Amino acid sequence: MKILAVIPARAGSKGIPNKNIRFLKGHPMIWYAINNALSSKYITDIVVSTDSDIIETICNEMSIKVRKRPDNLCTDEITLDSVIYDACINAEYDYVITLQPTSPTLRTETLDTAISYTISNNFDTVLSVVNKPHLSWKLDKSGRIVPGYEKRLNRQQLPPNFIETGAFVITKYSCVTPGSRLGKNIGVFEIPEKEAIDIDSFVDMKIAEQYMDEEKVAFWVNGNKKIGLGHIARVLELADEFYLKPDIYYDCNITEQSYFGNTTHNIIATDGEEGFIQCVKENNYSLIINDVLDTDVSYMDKLKTITDAVIINIEDSGEGAVYSDCVINALYEKAEGKNIFCGKNYYIVPKLFMLYEPIHIKEVKKVFICFGGADPQNYTERVLKIISQKKYDKYSFIIILGKAKDNIEELTQYKKSNIEILYDVNNMPSLMKECDAAITSRGRTGYELAFLGIPTLAMAQNDREARHTFISGKNGFIYIGQNPSDTEIEKGIIQLLEMDIGMRYESQKKMLSNNLRNGRQNIMKKIRGTEVDKN
Repeated sequence: MKILAVIPARAGSKGIPNKNIRFLKGHPMIWYAINNALSSKYITDIVVSTDSDIIETICNEMSIKVRKRPDNLCTDEITLDSVIYDACINAEYDYVITLQPTSPTLRTETLDTAISYTISNNFDTVLSVVNKPHLSWKLDKSGRIVPGYEKRLNRQQLPPNFIETGAFVITKYSCVTPGSRLGKNIGVFEIPEKEAIDIDSFVDMKIAEQYMDEEKVAFWVNGNKKIGLGHIARVLELADEFYLKPDIYYDCNITEQSYFGNTTHNIIATDGEEGFIQCVKENNYSLIINDVLDTDVSYMDKLKTITDAVIINIEDSGEGAVYSDCVINALYEKAEGKNIFCGKNYYIVPKLFMLYEPIHIKEVKKVFICFGGADPQNYTERVLKIISQKKYDKYSFIIILGKAKDNIEELTQYKKSNIEILYDVNNMPSLMKECDAAITSRGRTGYELAFLGIPTLAMAQNDREARHTFISGKNGFIYIGQNPSDTEIEKGIIQLLEMDIGMRYESQKKMLSNNLRNGRQNIMKKIRGTEVDKN
């Protein structure tokens, strides 16, 4: 079967001067259409129709046949039909494919699938389209604006609305005439939106460049009652910083999918670390982000062996960390090593918090209590036993239990008129803003409380949290150490509740002296910088 690709590329372009020969990602625009034709497993012949000496030179360098376009076919009024006819009249073909040089994001695989689709269905003509159902309006014969639909529906319920992209037109040779490339039996082939760009403006060029730079991102994350759920929360926040849907993998042996909540991100279960490694082998990721606490050398060695992706490790102080391209440890203040970035400037405050201002300091009446998603030390119950005493009845307490918390039914028994107990809430900043003080562990919730300037009593859950030095007196917290006794906890509670206004203002001032608002931007700058350095 003989299939001819015709690439129309005249010199004149008023909107973008020299459009077809402008460089985009290292190649002149026309190179992408030629390369698709050369790479296709179906196309047997290629011709470029042009009046440009420069384009002719490019074609000669790529060993591509050129059809010098007559002057009468170079005006703005001439349609492509006559140009394509002129380029193929001197030979016989089964199909003629128009490939536009203004569609540089089209992939060869997509083109070949469309050619196969055309042949197997015996279409006379197949047009590349995108499906964009929208409510539309039009002019009727009298010039009035009228609806272009029968019934107003949500976009997802509207019938298909296929819009030509210009990426390709596949036509039986017998259907090509000076006035048309359309046969009677017409089909459409839907292509991805990122491959449908048709460059008519400088904005289109910028969009095309972004599409061509588009990365493929994978996260490896785990969370449970032992290690908490902060890693999952952080990954979901970070995933929203990419202009794509990353693949978020987790080990189904240690992490429950329910911990990810009702997200529409791509959440993928694997059978252990080896399952994730296999997925990396099967996908050409450009960026991999590990948020699984300490990595070991064996895991990192396997990852580096099978991929050239940039590898970012978060909150990793394991032996494998040095094998990553960048380590970001927001919860630690200092670390030694190249490309290790630590401290509060890299903490990601959840998006919802960004809508809230710090609380107004006043006398303590209501206290916020939360020890994270799991609370392995069961601080919640220990604190509940203390505040259940009659002497604390003049205060109100709101207790938040996380998704991974055990003994929830037992804890709800502590409810009383001044003690409210809630489970797995999604309005955390709103609840915090109701309060004048807080009690928490030395994890991520402490940063959120500092963001809102809420004077806070804190205690560490484990050795790792004990190293989270941000939550300390220098930043306005009352910190009473790791696994304090009930007596020490109560002393801390009394100190928190009885702080005078001046001390509370001073506490808030220290908290707000830390700029926690720009954490996600700082992390993304490090990720982007690492990608540039590696490339």
